[in-house]
Amino acid sequence: MSEPQKANDLLGQIPKTKGLPPVHLWNPDFCGHIDMRIARDGTWYYQGTPIGRKPMVKLFSTIIRRDGDDYFLITPVEKVGIKVDDAPFVAIAVDVEGEGEAQVLRFTTNVDETTEAGGEHPIRVETDPATQEPAPYVHVRTNLEALIHRNVFYQLVELAVSREIDGQRWLGVWSGGEFFRIGLEP
Repeated sequence: MSEPQKANDLLGQIPKTKGLPPVHLWNPDFCGHIDMRIARDGTWYYQGTPIGRKPMVKLFSTIIRRDGDDYFLITPVEKVGIKVDDAPFVAIAVDVEGEGEAQVLRFTTNVDETTEAGGEHPIRVETDPATQEPAPYVHVRTNLEALIHRNVFYQLVELAVSREIDGQRWLGVWSGGEFFRIGLEP
């Protein structure tokens, strides 16, 4: 079967339901890899070409699953591997409601999915050991994260407050009653 036919077949297998399909319940046979990649900036590529139709990207984004370090597009009858450069989503906006410990941060991804940071959807920051550059993420759904876009991270830095944890001063943000560390206080 040709690569374009595989992609079209996948789209045709996505059940028409409200909300996200239950990909965590589906365990079809692995059918190999397809030439699909999600770049660090959130752009989806198929056979080296960006997928320009946002509705198609949004549809594919509903059937992505991560098992271990590998990413797959899953339907009830097929499981195909794809490449993800960093995270499958990018948080491109944040809405802030309230302040202090009552603050709530709602992130919107590049596929128009919203996530409210809190206990079930934590924010974490990885620091590159060589460059010391932070890479912030928010948990979006089962085993999947969104890389927080640099501009959105700057907004979080503006919201940051200081808190002592285990004898160290941390800068962080509150959301959903949780304090999320974004960096050590200088």
